[in-house]
Amino acid sequence: MAGVPRVRVLFANHPLYADLTPAQYADGLAWLKRTGMVTAAGRPVVEVDDGDLGDDPATGAIPRVLWNQAAEDMKRAIGAAGEQAVLRLLREGGVPHVRHVASESDAYGYDIEAARSFSERAHIEVKSTTDPTRLVVHLTRHEYEVMVSDVDWTLAAVLVGSDGNAAKVATVDRRWLHSAVPADQGKGGCWETARLTVPACALIPGLATETWVLKSGGQLPNAPVWVSQP
Repeated sequence: MAGVPRVRVLFANHPLYADLTPAQYADGLAWLKRTGMVTAAGRPVVEVDDGDLGDDPATGAIPRVLWNQAAEDMKRAIGAAGEQAVLRLLREGGVPHVRHVASESDAYGYDIEAARSFSERAHIEVKSTTDPTRLVVHLTRHEYEVMVSDVDWTLAAVLVGSDGNAAKVATVDRRWLHSAVPADQGKGGCWETARLTVPACALIPGLATETWVLKSGGQLPNAPVWVSQP
């Protein structure tokens, strides 16, 4: 498995990576450490197969990145913890109808149904993270298309604490999501998943739809947040 020093030699010497400077690769490494993709010991979270590199990585084959079960399990656990945290917030807040539809199927395009009355409903897609410094969400094409057609759809961003509870919940503005997703460039293809870094201006403290405030920011525990709210 390749460590940081060996990968640095590869990037500095292999002709396929000559388009970036060593300083740019160093900036990339710093970003990987901030996002948890490289451990404090300098080891990648994903498994890298460098068995064919030989003694000189600059002249050997490019290493293959292998799928890592542990990292995938951790990602799923964080997502599940966020969904359970929102379910608890709604039920403890007295919302009479709460249904975890994600446990039934992925076809809905959201994770939770909540209703206080027929006219006050919410279809909540939950995106979870444990990173208090920034909020990055991955939105699928199906989720986006459901948002476009469903006025009750809302995106809840959850900062999951070490105890598995919601340290912070915010609603991502639908208009910002419309403006942030990529545009299809031609009839021959379309985007399927978009990675979006959510700015401060697109975050609304608490959990709300266009017409119904399910949980206000003031009802949530004080904790570090992704961004400073105005």
